[in-house]
Amino acid sequence: MFTSINPATGAPGESYPELTRDEIETKVARAAATFREWRVTDHATRAALLEKIAEQFDAQSHRLAEIATREMGKTLKSALAEVEKCAAAFRHYAQEGPAMLEPRAFPNATATWHPMGPVLAVMPWNFPYWQVVRFMAPTIMAGNVGLLKHASNVQGCGAALEEMVIAAGGPAGLFQNLAIKSDKVADLIADDRIVAVTLTGSEGAGMKVAEAAGRALKKVVLELGGSDPFIVMPSADLDEAVKQAVTARVQNTGQSCICAKRMIVHADIYDAFLEKFSAGMQAVVAGDPLDADSTMGPLSSEEQRQTVLGQLKLFEQAGGKLLFGGEALPGKGAYMSAGILVDVPLDDAVAHEELFGPIALLFKADDLDAAITLANAVPFGLGSSVWTNDADERARFERDLEVGMIAVNAMLASSPEAPFGGVKRSGHGRELGPYGLHEFMNLKTVIG
Repeated sequence: MFTSINPATGAPGESYPELTRDEIETKVARAAATFREWRVTDHATRAALLEKIAEQFDAQSHRLAEIATREMGKTLKSALAEVEKCAAAFRHYAQEGPAMLEPRAFPNATATWHPMGPVLAVMPWNFPYWQVVRFMAPTIMAGNVGLLKHASNVQGCGAALEEMVIAAGGPAGLFQNLAIKSDKVADLIADDRIVAVTLTGSEGAGMKVAEAAGRALKKVVLELGGSDPFIVMPSADLDEAVKQAVTARVQNTGQSCICAKRMIVHADIYDAFLEKFSAGMQAVVAGDPLDADSTMGPLSSEEQRQTVLGQLKLFEQAGGKLLFGGEALPGKGAYMSAGILVDVPLDDAVAHEELFGPIALLFKADDLDAAITLANAVPFGLGSSVWTNDADERARFERDLEVGMIAVNAMLASSPEAPFGGVKRSGHGRELGPYGLHEFMNLKTVIG
């Protein structure tokens, strides 16, 4: 049985029964049967369904947002924005997807795109709709079908996603939520009816899924952790950079793979940045996620809060200095204050960890080369944000940062139109854009 715990109050919420082996088999068989029919639907039919799913997200936005807020604690405002973004993704693939699936002609050959079958998605709790939808929308447009193993604390969100497809008129086996624990994933990956797997989550989870997929010789896309740098150079608009740095660090209570986690600031503006950034972080209001005045809600659970507090102790033991914040707030709920860490030695293993909470690590760089070296000095390579109005500096960042994504003079954010993913230990493969649509398709070449 899965029982959600409201991280804002600690009170138990809805409960969802774990699927039995027979129920899992029924759902997998239904997915395989549905694929045989869905794979031959025309592109216009698929696009029309995506439009109807988007309409369901619009019509049920407040209900969906409230479920997410109760289950994992994000502010209602951010949950509503997430639901709106999901609707936009479905509309994007409805409008642009057919063109992405057009054949491509070569001398004496044509390459055509074909769906592969049921795809398993193993997804996290931090963006309980968006993380799924960026797989779900292109999967349906591609002619595949989806099976979702969602995080245990957001089963209500997973069930709601399946409901959206049914309410829009989609077949029952097109997209199904599997209320199962992680120990069932390997068996699913080994099942011949499941053709591929995509995971967003931790390094550890990624390694287990990749190992199982490797044994079964199946395609896998991994979007894992990140320790994204936020680099500020002297030519940047300092006030705007500080404003966006605060938002980039505390959005979703710091629980995002692409949150800016390491602020790397040029020595010439370091003191000025620290003064302004400190003021911004100290102004962050942690409170009831249903209250419009709350800048951020609680962490997703008491367990997650204890994980972050434990990491902070390790940072301080390694020589880091917590300037302020990073404290568990009194009362009910998994709340903590935003804070800043400085003087963390890069040669200590703790500096290479992903800190999944509202704490920023601040580093000083003497010049452009030092900033790039600092940015690349972690095993992750997901995203980055660079702040400069110097064309040569921008070119260097684009060429030399070991990441999958770079935002220039902006906070990094995902969008349906652009490919999303990383390198190094942040995973491989891409979601979103045309590349996300093609990841789980067979590019078939016809010669003659």
